[in-house]
Amino acid sequence: MAREQALDAAAVQAYARDGAVVLRGVFNERELALLEEGIEHNLANLSSLALVASEPDDPGRFVEDFCTWQSNPAYREILQHSALPHLASQLMQSREARLYHDHLLVKEPGTRQPTPWHQDQPYYNVSGRQNVSFWIPVDPVPLESTLRFVAGSHAGTWYMPRTFRDQQAKWFPEGALAELPAIDARREEFRQLAWALEPGDCVAFHMLSLHASSGVGPSRRRRVFSARYLGDDARHAPRPWRTSPPFPGLSERLADGAVLDDPLFPLVWPLC
Repeated sequence: MAREQALDAAAVQAYARDGAVVLRGVFNERELALLEEGIEHNLANLSSLALVASEPDDPGRFVEDFCTWQSNPAYREILQHSALPHLASQLMQSREARLYHDHLLVKEPGTRQPTPWHQDQPYYNVSGRQNVSFWIPVDPVPLESTLRFVAGSHAGTWYMPRTFRDQQAKWFPEGALAELPAIDARREEFRQLAWALEPGDCVAFHMLSLHASSGVGPSRRRRVFSARYLGDDARHAPRPWRTSPPFPGLSERLADGAVLDDPLFPLVWPLC
C-alpha cells in the first residue's frame, strides 16, 4: 500500500493558488537509495523514447527518458508505495490518484542546455484540472540550477508547445494557442518561484504551470525523477499527432473523454 503522509492546509492552498509548492523531507533514506538505483538502472537501459536534449557541442549532456516504470522495479515501488500517491490526492483535492507516467531528467556536470519556459499539459493526451507532477532530485540542487515557476500560470491559459531546441510547433497547429510571453524580459509582470532542494525534498506543480530551468555547474550532477498523477476529472484527450510521451494503441482502447482506466495508468490511491 502507499505510505500515508498528511499535508498541512497551507501546502494545499499554496498549490491551488500558485500552481507549485515545495515539499521537504518527503523521502526517507531507503526510498532515496531505491530511487537512485532506479535512475542509474534507467540510464544504463534507456528506452526507445529516450533522447539527448542538449546540443552536440554542449560540454555536458542532458538525457531524458519516459514511461519505464513497468520495467524498473525501483521506479514502480516509489510511484506506487511511497507517500507520492497520498500527497497527489491531497494536492489535487481528488478522491483518487491515478499514475500517469514517469520521466527521467539528468543533466550531467557542465551541461549548458537550459530547459526553456513551457507547460507540460499541451504536450499530453489528457484533459482536466486535477493533476500534479513531482520533480524529485537525488542530488542537491542549488537555486541557480533548480526549477523555476511563474506563480499562478496554471490558471487556465494554454500556451503553444514547441520543441525545445528549435522551437518548432509539432503539436497544436500554428496559431491554435497563445504564444508564450517574454517571461524573463518582463520579470515585474511574472512572479517567479524557485527553491534550492536537498535529496528527500521535491517540488509539486500543476501540468499547466509555466516552468523552466538553467544548466548545471561543472561539478554538479542533477539527476531528477519526475512522477505524474491524474485526479478525478482527468479524461482521455486523443490527439491527431504524436504526443510527448506517446501512448501507441491507446485510442483504440479508450474513447475521447473516457476515464483513463487502463493498465498503463493504474489507480494508486486509495486502492493500493
